[in-house]
Amino acid sequence: MIGPVSFVHDQRPVRVVFGAGRIGALADECDHLKLTRVLLIATRYSTAAHTLLGDRVVATVTDPRAHVPVDQVHEALDLVERSGVDGVVAVGGGSSVGLAKAVALGTGVPILAVPTTYSGSEMTRVWGRTEGGRKQTGRDLRVAPRTVIYDPDLVAGLPTCIAAASAINAVAHAAEALYAPDRTALSDLAAAEAIRVVTGTLAGTPDSTALLRGAYLAGVVLDQTTMGLHHKLCHVLGGAFDLPHASTHSVVLPHVLAFNLGDPVVAERFAAAGVHDLPAVVRQLCFKHGVPTSLRELGLSASSLDDVTNTVLAGSFVNPRPVGADAVRGVLQGAFSGGHG
Repeated sequence: MIGPVSFVHDQRPVRVVFGAGRIGALADECDHLKLTRVLLIATRYSTAAHTLLGDRVVATVTDPRAHVPVDQVHEALDLVERSGVDGVVAVGGGSSVGLAKAVALGTGVPILAVPTTYSGSEMTRVWGRTEGGRKQTGRDLRVAPRTVIYDPDLVAGLPTCIAAASAINAVAHAAEALYAPDRTALSDLAAAEAIRVVTGTLAGTPDSTALLRGAYLAGVVLDQTTMGLHHKLCHVLGGAFDLPHASTHSVVLPHVLAFNLGDPVVAERFAAAGVHDLPAVVRQLCFKHGVPTSLRELGLSASSLDDVTNTVLAGSFVNPRPVGADAVRGVLQGAFSGGHG
């Protein structure tokens, strides 16, 4: 495949524990990090995680909210201060891991993450939080989990529609990594493999081990590269309009890809990576698994499209094709109607 001719590869240390049943090693992994007083952030697995951790748990949050609202961040920070926490264990999806990152950003305590979806956030130093309808994101080594436990048994019970939307979110990370300005030889390989594994698995009978492996690889490249127009749009739609994170990615991705693949260099790069007709593939996977295909289905009103366009253009982001108001509005209009962009 065609790789970058010049790059800087910066890889941070992280411990990854992967395999069915590996949630059973939760206490041992806390020992490895020398965590004795933890804040447990968890939803449906909170009871099981608490049982495994025992008296290490000195505080809990069982209702992490989507897009990491700043008021919940302040509540969690107060809880950490009162409880003398020396680490955070996050068992859950992007909301759980996102709140853990906000705590780490404010306190410096380490994170042990156990993802139960395919969001990929657990592999990154990227943080985000929402205040006043605006989602702010950044990068900081303090928020990168020190250890990640991937247990396919924990995602096997996800409803098919939710699992597929979450896995397509992982595809979005890998796709934007293929045209990122800071892509590297290793990120290209991981991104291509992530797309191949996730789309190939979703095209058949979804297998949680394969999807989790693809999501892990996509999370690696999300950490290593800078995302573009797609992620900027999704952050605005999530932060300002509270649209569901994974489904928003699934809806928007084919339209951004169709736009960016209009650049011959991007098209050549995807072809060299063995990634063909990805906008059509994503649409087909959405239809197959009952994932929403339009922003209208997610509850966005047509009257909001201009606000989204203006907010996106007011911010900064990188993208392989120049992006103006007409381009953003065109992508949004296609995503709103669910057309073929």
